[in-house]
Amino acid sequence: MSEQNAVRNELSLAQENAALRSRVAVLEEELALIREQLAWLKKQVFGRKTEQSSVIMDNGQQLTLFQEEQGQSAKTAEETITVPEHKRKKKRTHDDWMSKLPVEEIEHKEEHPICENCGAEMKEIGKEKAYDELVFTPAKYHIRRHIVYTYKCPECGEYPEDYDNETDHIESCNIRRAYYPKPMIPGSFCSPELLAHIVYEKYAKAVPLLKATMSNWILTAAEKWCLPVVEKMHDLLLTSSVIHADETPVQVLHEEGRKATTESKMWVYCNGKMNDRSIVIFDYQPTRKGENVQAFLQGFTGYLVRDGYSGYHKVKGVKHCGCLIHCRRYFVNALPKEKKTHPSSVAAEAVRYFDRIYHEEGLLVNMTADERYKERLVKIKPLLDELFARLETIQVSGKSALAKAVRYALHEKPFFYTFLQNGNVPPDNNRAENAIRPFAIGRKNWLFSNTANGAKASAVLYSIAATAQANGVNTEQYLTELFSQPVGTIILPLNT
Repeated sequence: MSEQNAVRNELSLAQENAALRSRVAVLEEELALIREQLAWLKKQVFGRKTEQSSVIMDNGQQLTLFQEEQGQSAKTAEETITVPEHKRKKKRTHDDWMSKLPVEEIEHKEEHPICENCGAEMKEIGKEKAYDELVFTPAKYHIRRHIVYTYKCPECGEYPEDYDNETDHIESCNIRRAYYPKPMIPGSFCSPELLAHIVYEKYAKAVPLLKATMSNWILTAAEKWCLPVVEKMHDLLLTSSVIHADETPVQVLHEEGRKATTESKMWVYCNGKMNDRSIVIFDYQPTRKGENVQAFLQGFTGYLVRDGYSGYHKVKGVKHCGCLIHCRRYFVNALPKEKKTHPSSVAAEAVRYFDRIYHEEGLLVNMTADERYKERLVKIKPLLDELFARLETIQVSGKSALAKAVRYALHEKPFFYTFLQNGNVPPDNNRAENAIRPFAIGRKNWLFSNTANGAKASAVLYSIAATAQANGVNTEQYLTELFSQPVGTIILPLNT
């Protein structure tokens, strides 16, 4: 009996030991993952924001934070400052500060006004101010005052000396004002130059708006002048042979049926870099669903360059192209912290393959599409074949950075080869990432959109600004010309 108990105890201890070993293995894996995440976060906060191989692969040295050792800082004595009592100044109105600006008067008059009723020459009887515009020119403002002249026909309404019904005489007189252009935004002092400058400052230079009035002007500009232009750009984009797509988060505070903390998406689409005229279009959508891309690209049948997000597969009838830079970034994040271990690192080996691929691709820049197509098959395809042959032999498990990199590469493998079919298709989605960067920079300054309509207006104006800049067009000058035209006029921000 004692022997049976001893056997049972021994089996129990063996099972417990096995369970503990299994538990230790799980905890060690979790600890390794946590350490990996911590190292990545430290790199994001304190490290250099670069993926250049000369930095991440070579044996560089840690950059010093200070030029020299700092001695013990001297303690500053506490000081008490008495703030004198003051009265708040009266808030200035528009009339207060605009009254000090120089005024440019634009007179709208007729050279030889002729009465349309009897053909007599009309006489000038007065003038009046129609409206003021606040005009912006670099480093100064001035008022453009529109003065409208009024004319009266001396023949119409004449009556005998004994006629005493003056009221009937006034009604029969022919009086009219000279033609003058209506204000671009009724009830405001906004001019095409001022609105163009505001739009340029926010959507090209990431300067936040200062007043709600400016927001209203922005909405009006987007809806009346810019939306028809972007719709025409959309039609032209769908005729391209290559389209890049990407998306980035944006927060909208007040959107029906959604919480303020819910994350929305700003999508960006642009044609290929081999195109003579660049088109960049932003599209706001409350979700990241693939149906958004499907609806925007309806009718497109060319090459779609994108990252590995599964929603892009909703787009049918196109040739999907993967992004080698996205794949390389996964392996960069999986690089060991110690560079001395890189020679035996799978991640470092993969990065070196990508570097060789891009080296060969860089030598083909000045070739024609046909020449580039042939050279890629000879020089780049074998490198891709070697890379994936190596990755298919790697056994990975868990949630480590290397496991994610290998899984992503093997999952997207068919789409990484698509760019080899056409010399005009790039191997990555850098064009879309570069196009969306100004929006990401601006988002750090203005933080969020107040309403969905504001986010849609921002998408329209970012499209105009990004397209103008991509084509080397003076954005502010273009916007001034566009806003000076009647509503609905289409002037594309493209090179002619």
